[in-house]
Amino acid sequence: MHAFLAGTTEPLERAYRLALLDLDGVVYRGKDPVEHAAESIRTAERAGLFVQYTTNNSSRFQRVVADQLRGFGLTVDPTQIITSAVVAARMVARHVEPGSRVLVLGAEHLRQEVQSQGLTVVDDAASDPQAVIQGWHPGLTWRELAEVSNAVEHGARYFVTNRDLTLPREWGMAPGCGAMIRAVIEATGVEPVASAGKPESAMYDEARVLAAEGEEPVPKERCLAIGDRLDTDIEAGNRGGYDSMAVLTGVTNPRELILAAPEYRPTYIVRDLRGLQDAQPTPHRVDEAMWGCREAWARLRGDAVEVSAEDDLDALRAACCLLWEHRDAGDAGGWSLPEFHGEAFAR
Repeated sequence: MHAFLAGTTEPLERAYRLALLDLDGVVYRGKDPVEHAAESIRTAERAGLFVQYTTNNSSRFQRVVADQLRGFGLTVDPTQIITSAVVAARMVARHVEPGSRVLVLGAEHLRQEVQSQGLTVVDDAASDPQAVIQGWHPGLTWRELAEVSNAVEHGARYFVTNRDLTLPREWGMAPGCGAMIRAVIEATGVEPVASAGKPESAMYDEARVLAAEGEEPVPKERCLAIGDRLDTDIEAGNRGGYDSMAVLTGVTNPRELILAAPEYRPTYIVRDLRGLQDAQPTPHRVDEAMWGCREAWARLRGDAVEVSAEDDLDALRAACCLLWEHRDAGDAGGWSLPEFHGEAFAR
C-alpha cells in the first residue's frame, strides 16, 4: 500500500502486464458504455496489456458479459470475465464436503457454478442445507430472503458473493447485493463467513492465475487493479498487495478521494481509462502545508484547502497527498475542501 500517490516514467499500459478491470462504472453503466473506455482498452491491448474483467455481479453468465463487451467493439473471451459467482462457488466448495447441500439465492449463473463444484443446489431451508450462498438477481423476493435467513438461523454456513451496497445502472444507482445481505444479518444476527467479491482480494488472485494459462501466476507487482469504488475495487487491491487505479467515471468523487482512509487510497487517480495511455505524474511535498503535482499545487491555509485550480486533475492529486499526510499525522481536520468541477470531473 502506497502512503501517497505514485508516478510512472512510462504509460501504465506498458508499466504493467495485467489489468484487473472492474466493469460497472468503469467500462459500462448498465447497458450503456462508459465514454472512451472501449477505445482505451483496445489501445492498451495493442500495447501488450492483458485484461481480465473482474465484477462483483454474480447474476450474469460470463458469455453474456463478453457479448455485451463485444458490442462495444472489444475482443473478449468469456474466460476473461471473472465474476463473483465463479469465485464464490469455489470458495464454498473449500469449506464443505463434496456433494453438500447448498441453498443458493442468486441467478442461474451462480447456481450452475455451485453445481460445477460438485455441490447440490437446494432452494429452501427445509432441505437442511449445510451452507447458504447469497448473491443478487433482479427478481429477488422477500420469500427468498426469508428462506436464507431461516437456513442461517438453523446453522447453515453463510457465504455471500459480494457486499456492494449500490449497483450503478444506466438510469442511476440501485440497491446492490450488500443491501440485501444487511437484511439477513439484521434478521439473524449472523455475519457471513466470507465474501467472494471485492473488497476481498480473492477475485484478483483468481484472475492473475487464470491469466497465466497454467504457467506461473502473473506477479502482483505487474498487475494493476482498476475500479471506480474505493471501498471495493481499491480496498481489494490494498488488501491483496496490488497497485490500483481509481477512475472518476462511476461512484468515487474528489471529496471521497481527498478524505480517504489508508485502506481506500489508490496508487493512481485518472479521469477515465484513457489514463492507461499516460505516464502518471508523481506528486511531491513542497513543505508541511503544500504539495505539488507538475504545475499544480494544493495548500493548507487556516482550516481551508486551497488549490491552484478546481478543474485540474493534478490539483486533486496534490490535494489528496496533502490531506493524507495530515490525516496520518493525527490531524482530525474539519477542513473546507475545494469543489472540483469541469470536464476532468464530469460524468
